[in-house]
Amino acid sequence: MGGQPSNERLEFLGDAVLGMVVADLAYRHHGELAEGKLTDLRKSVVNASALAEVALEIGLGAYLRLGKGEDAAGGRSKPSILSDAFEAVLGAVYLDGGTDQAFALIERLFAERMAVAAQRLDRLDYKTVLQELTARQHDTAPVYVISETGPDHDKRFFATVIVKGVAVGTGEGRSKKTAEQAAAEQAWLTLDAQSVG
Repeated sequence: MGGQPSNERLEFLGDAVLGMVVADLAYRHHGELAEGKLTDLRKSVVNASALAEVALEIGLGAYLRLGKGEDAAGGRSKPSILSDAFEAVLGAVYLDGGTDQAFALIERLFAERMAVAAQRLDRLDYKTVLQELTARQHDTAPVYVISETGPDHDKRFFATVIVKGVAVGTGEGRSKKTAEQAAAEQAWLTLDAQSVG
C-alpha cells in the first residue's frame, strides 16, 4: 500500500467476526432450517451488496478517508468500498469492545434482515427458480437483455427477461446481478400465476 495505512487487516478480522456471529444467530434463531438452508441464509446477509446496504443505512460513507480522485468519483457510495469499510468497523469494534460488543452490534444490524431473508429462502435466487420454471413449462431458458445508464460511479442497470420471444419481466438495480434478479422475480411471478390460472 505504499506505506499508507490501510483497513485491510481490520477487514480480514471483521469478515471473520461477522461470519461467526451470523452463523451463530442463524443456528440459534432458525432451528427449523437444515444445514444447506442455514448456509443460504448466511450468504444472503454476508455479501458485499448486503454489507454495503447496512453501511449506507448507518451513514458510514461520510466518515471514510478517501483519496481526492476516489472521493470525486463517488467512492463514499460505492458498494465495494462501503462493504470493506463496514467489515473494518466490525473488526475495530471486536478489538475495542470484545466479543460481546461485536455480537450485540451485528445482532442489532442483522437480526431483522435475517428473519426477512429466512422467510424468502426458497425464492432468494429468482434466476434459478425462473430457469427451472421455463424449462418445465416451455422447454427453454430465459434470455436477459441488459442496458445501463449513468456515469461509472453511479450506474443503473436495467434488465428485461425474454421467454420464447416475449418480454415477461423487467427490473433495475445498481448492479447487473440485482437488475437480473429483480427482472427474474417479476417474470417468475407472472409465469407462475399463468400456470396456476
